[in-house]
This record gives sequence, C-alpha cells and structure tokens, in this order.
Amino acid sequence: MAVRIRESIDRLPAYRPGKPAPADAFKLSSNENPFPPLQAVIDEITAAAASMNLYPIPDARPLREALSRLYQVDHERIVITHGSVMGLQQLISAVAGPGDEVVYAWRSFEAYPLLTQLAGATSVQVPLLPDSAHDLDAMIDAITENTKVVIVCSPNNPTSNIITQQQFDDFVARVPDHVLVLLDEAYIEFVQEPTVDGIAAQAEHQNVVVLRTFSKAYGLAGLRVGYSMGDPRILNAAFNTVAPFAVDNIAQRAALAALESAGEVFARVESIADQAADIFEELTSRGVQLPKPHGNFIWIAASGVDPERVQEVLARHGIVARAFPEGVRISIGDPKSKQRVIDAAEEISRLS
Repeated sequence: MAVRIRESIDRLPAYRPGKPAPADAFKLSSNENPFPPLQAVIDEITAAAASMNLYPIPDARPLREALSRLYQVDHERIVITHGSVMGLQQLISAVAGPGDEVVYAWRSFEAYPLLTQLAGATSVQVPLLPDSAHDLDAMIDAITENTKVVIVCSPNNPTSNIITQQQFDDFVARVPDHVLVLLDEAYIEFVQEPTVDGIAAQAEHQNVVVLRTFSKAYGLAGLRVGYSMGDPRILNAAFNTVAPFAVDNIAQRAALAALESAGEVFARVESIADQAADIFEELTSRGVQLPKPHGNFIWIAASGVDPERVQEVLARHGIVARAFPEGVRISIGDPKSKQRVIDAAEEISRLS
C-alpha cells in the first residue's frame, strides 16, 4: 500500500517561476532588480562566508534592531523571514486551517492560493475592478464567519495598482477584529505617490500585519530575506510555524549592509521608477491601455487583447514577459530593454 499524501498537498499546483531568456533577449518575467549587488553587500557576504560553519542568529536580532531604528517600531513587533513569501506562509498557517477561508483579490500574487491550500484552508478570490484595482467593498462582502485572513497587496502584483490611505482605513474599520489583515507591501519602495502607510497601520490595528522584502528594491532576491511587522503575539505564533535558523547568517548580514547603503539603493529605485514612467507614457501614447505603474513592472490587461499574443509580440522584440489569463506583466529591467518594449508597443496596440 502506497504512502498517502495529504489531499490538499497532492492537489497543490506547482509555482511557475518566470521563464528564462535566450542569450539575445531580456528576461522581464520575474520582477528582479536589474542592478548588480552593491559593493558593500558583496563585501559583507564575503566576510560572512568565513563563519558559515556556525549557526545563524535564530531571531536575527541585529537586523530586527536596525529595522526598529529605521521605522521607529519596537523590535518585538518585527520578525525576519526567509523572504516575504515565507512570512505569508507562516502567518496564514498560524491562523488558518481546514474549514477556514482566506480572502484576497484576484488576479494578485500567485503564491496566495498555493499558500492557502498548503495550510489546508480555502481560497476566496474576489475579482478586481475593471481598472485592475482591488474591489475592497466586494472583499468585505466576501468575509464570512469562516474567514480567518484577508490579504491586501499594494502595489498589487501583477497589476501595480495601489491602495490609498483612506481606502485602507475605511476597509480595516469594516473588517472584524478577529480577522487577520495581511498588507503585502513587497514593492512599496517603488511607489512615488501617497499610499497607505503600512508601518502606521500595523501600529494602529491589532489585527494588521505588514509584510516587506529585501528581494526587490534592495536587490537581494537570491538570498531570501523578508520581514513582517505587527502584534508580537501574532508574529510569535507565525515564528513558531517554521524550524529555527530559517534565515542564514549571510542573508542577515547582507540585508544589514543593504540597509546601511540606503542612498545607493534608493537612487537605483528612482531610476527604475523613472523607467516605468517612461514606458507607461510611451505605451499609452501609442494606444496601449494599462494602469499607471507603481511597482517595478507594468501591466497590460487582457481587455480585448490576448495575453499570449502580447507575449509573442514581446518575444519577437527580444523581451521575455509573464503572461497570465488576465494580462501580461512586464518587469522593468536593464535600461537597454526599455526601447525594445517601446518598439513592441505599436504592434501590441493593433492586437485589440
């Protein structure tokens, strides 16, 4: 008799990473930071390698204290995770299980359904509004007595829409206090306009936890460092859902070095945001409809345009993008890739 696998795990679809790019193309399918690691980060990683025979600090206390100083948040309200995705998994698993529901907008980050199913809970997907923004009213209506978690992604991946402070305040006021609200801010550093203040939100609301990452703006995607901020009771429960030493010493020290190099980091962030704005203006002037970008990517919705055909056009121009049933996401990459995206715009505009 064969070993029985949990049904929810056996039916779990595999996460689809962005496609690799041929040698003559640009890979713009994974929202990676196109800049090489900062020299200060490389130096710290090299130094940290000398102690890889030792276990890392289990609670990443130095990194937590650095974030505490940066955001003026007590370090007990911060937990370091193996990427923000692991933070999401830990928090969902801490409060939701079989028979429970997790509500989130769709399309949004594709890990949400996987992590919900991994916990044995049930996804409740709420369609986006026609402009690709969260339908917060519909998300409130979707909450039932079985709801344990509601996820809000701002900027939303893959559509890049943001939530305003007023929208979030009104939303949280209508969410029952016992329901955990996860504010996923993986791309918050790229936002150039007023949006919800996740740091303030987690301080004001016991049931709000904000999640951020070093993978995007800080360029540490290969090291997997994220962090969550919120009520220590909730964070401690989430921390206990994984084995100790989840974030290695090299990653912790690299994140610290990146924080200390904020000037260089945010100069790069501004460059990426400028590229996104340029591409947005060029594409919209050619008749391509897309939401204003607020992350390090742009979104071409499938409103009368076949995402697969858009992806094919981009591929002919040497751009590997990410197609979803609802649209195509194009990451902001090497500055040399910008013109190729713009060159493809005229052809894309004729697809509708």
